[in-house]
Amino acid sequence: MEVISFYKSGRQQHWLKEIEKCDWGAGLYILELLSKGKFFETLGESSEFLMLTDGDELISFCTFAERDDIPGTVLSPWVGFVYTYPKHRGHRYVGLLFDEAERLAKVRGISQVYISTGHVGLYEKYGCEYLTDMRDIRGEMSRVYVKRWDK
Repeated sequence: MEVISFYKSGRQQHWLKEIEKCDWGAGLYILELLSKGKFFETLGESSEFLMLTDGDELISFCTFAERDDIPGTVLSPWVGFVYTYPKHRGHRYVGLLFDEAERLAKVRGISQVYISTGHVGLYEKYGCEYLTDMRDIRGEMSRVYVKRWDK
């Protein structure tokens, strides 16, 4: 297994077909952003779409982005749109995506990332700490976590 960047993969059409298999509304929204060339405009120019792959199969994905679903905040960057396909859940594969997000952040001199979620108890497994509740773009309350490390 390896973590690759959608835009650096050279196989965007293949990966779009894999993302299309996602059964989550937010994952399909990311598919739309990627398909229509709106990813950077929406999430920020330095953003990345990271994919955990096993050969031609997409296992899990997330964004490492300037912006996420919390409007009007100075918090950045965000790990968002975290998704693992059902048959691959329970193996803590998201940790591999977090490792890559941490590597990218360190290269940029960043010592923490934020996560917006409705989940309780999921991201704590990966060293994330609850920070606060904030309203998301739908006006709903979202739990905001921070993951810190040394630069």
